Amino acid sequence: MGRFLSKCGSALIGALWFACRALAVLWGTLAIYYSNLPWAPARIALAAMFAIVTIWALWFSRRRHMTALAAVLFLCVVAWWISISPSHDRDWRPDVTVMPRATIEGDRVRLSGFRNFDYRSQTDFTVRFEEREVQLSHLTGLDFYISYFTEGPVGHTYVSFIFDNAPPVSISIEARPEVGESFSPIPSMFKQFELIYVVGDERDIVRLRTNFRGEPTYLYHLNTSAADARRLFLVYLERINELAERPEFYNLLTNNCTLNIVRYANAAGRTGGFDFRHLLNGLIDVYLYRSGRMASDLPFGELRRRSLINEVARAAGDAPDFSQRIRANLPGGPR
Repeated sequence: MGRFLSKCGSALIGALWFACRALAVLWGTLAIYYSNLPWAPARIALAAMFAIVTIWALWFSRRRHMTALAAVLFLCVVAWWISISPSHDRDWRPDVTVMPRATIEGDRVRLSGFRNFDYRSQTDFTVRFEEREVQLSHLTGLDFYISYFTEGPVGHTYVSFIFDNAPPVSISIEARPEVGESFSPIPSMFKQFELIYVVGDERDIVRLRTNFRGEPTYLYHLNTSAADARRLFLVYLERINELAERPEFYNLLTNNCTLNIVRYANAAGRTGGFDFRHLLNGLIDVYLYRSGRMASDLPFGELRRRSLINEVARAAGDAPDFSQRIRANLPGGPR
């Protein structure tokens, strides 16, 4: 029995060692391919050379020092990758060209770079960045959105802060593409996109996804108190200003929409640990429901069915009361 367990342990260690080496080769190859070298042929050639040399050194060479060579090459790639810095100075797409900022003066918050585009199609729109002023004392609640490119375990999450004397302020944490770029999951893990907090009107941020991109979008009322919503809003505003001063890279696994929402909720007083649905964020509405954060006691299936807003959003169009119309019949009561 002891001999059998020893063999199993040795096999497990061997498998883990193989997996670690394979992941290092894969990561290093992709890091070179998605590096900051401006010439695509050079990136492809260097990535291929790295893969060939390290695979040969780790699995085919009989010389012991070749493993050390592979380790040195990998560390060089890591050092190069770490040296790649984010920037605000790029040729940004028109929809993300302006970084928002917030000025807080007592009860009043002035938001600049507030996006309120007029869309005719997904790619045809009138660029309009505005200033918008809201009052913290009139912030009453928080709503939560999930939209999907394709419905499944991964989606995009964002929030809207609700005011009793002004339209909602929607904040969406997104990748910031340059002209000619579109979001892609694998490049987003290799410093290909900076991070932006899109702050804007729901007729822009929500309607773009429901009416023009055709993304299934769910809107949920949360039972967050006004005081907690205000604390969270201030955390968001602080991060928005920090990001305007110091750019960061978006990362699908570590610096994305949902993980940042959870971090800021923690900073604002949330209790609770990590849940796998923070990563598989297309399922996070189940997590919110089961943790008692939804403002409804309907069965979850019924709540989710009634929270799909695409049809009512299309009917609302660009009406000035778009936000009221998409909430008119939602579970949890109007905001």
